[in-house]
Amino acid sequence: MNNIAVIGSGTMGRGIAYTAALAGFDVILQDISIEAIDKAKQYIIKEASTSVEKGFITGEQKESALQRLSYTTDLIEAVQTADLVVEAIIEVMEAKINIFQQLDTYAPRHAILATNTSTMSPTEIAASTSRPGQCVAMHFFNPVHKMKLVEIIRGLDTSDATVQLVRQTAEEMGKETVEVNEFPGFVTSRMNCLIGNEAMNMLMEGVASAEDIDKAMKLGLNHPMGPLQLADLVGLDSRLRNMEYLYKHLGEKYRPSPLLVKYVKAGRLGRKSGRGFYTYTD
Repeated sequence: MNNIAVIGSGTMGRGIAYTAALAGFDVILQDISIEAIDKAKQYIIKEASTSVEKGFITGEQKESALQRLSYTTDLIEAVQTADLVVEAIIEVMEAKINIFQQLDTYAPRHAILATNTSTMSPTEIAASTSRPGQCVAMHFFNPVHKMKLVEIIRGLDTSDATVQLVRQTAEEMGKETVEVNEFPGFVTSRMNCLIGNEAMNMLMEGVASAEDIDKAMKLGLNHPMGPLQLADLVGLDSRLRNMEYLYKHLGEKYRPSPLLVKYVKAGRLGRKSGRGFYTYTD
């Protein structure tokens, strides 16, 4: 693995691209929107500069990583020399299948195609390609450059060689990995969605304030971040899509909290909109 293409320059895509470049891979980040690409580039430069200021990386590491990163709106250009393609677009199955069909057409025959989905079936996505054995899910966590875990989710036809290569790549990025056999929600999303949904229901019922629910989970159960804070970070629209997918496939216990539905309808999407369970000014 030398060349990595990341498709989608949102929160996860830009984080994966930055982390891979820091690890020494040549990376190209693609998005259909030039505005999104410009925003991602500025984010990566700012994040790298902050990391230098805080002593996490050296100035030389920063410049080297930035030189290994390139940007494009052209999907063919992005994937034509890739060894690994990581898709990080919206959590909508039809969109993922559409992009994987294009990746299958334009990426080299040896390339591995990975989806960064947090809940959806890599088997179903892979079935739209001519290389299901080379398709897998690599579930990174936000913020990518800080979070240590990558879930590797094996689809029905994912080969052992594919799993081994993506595990090695993740480890070269400084990540720990767990291997998961496909089932809706995998390991972390199933647990996290349940905890977050229950926190939302408790807030709706008036059990405690958002601040005290999060404080209880952090100090009482040693969670690094409260479930409502985390939902705001992920994006409440993204969380709702995940809950709806799990509800459809796993049943009643994953029914989205009415409060989550209400907040999304109101445009309170968390950090990215400036307001969710908390208000943000940065």
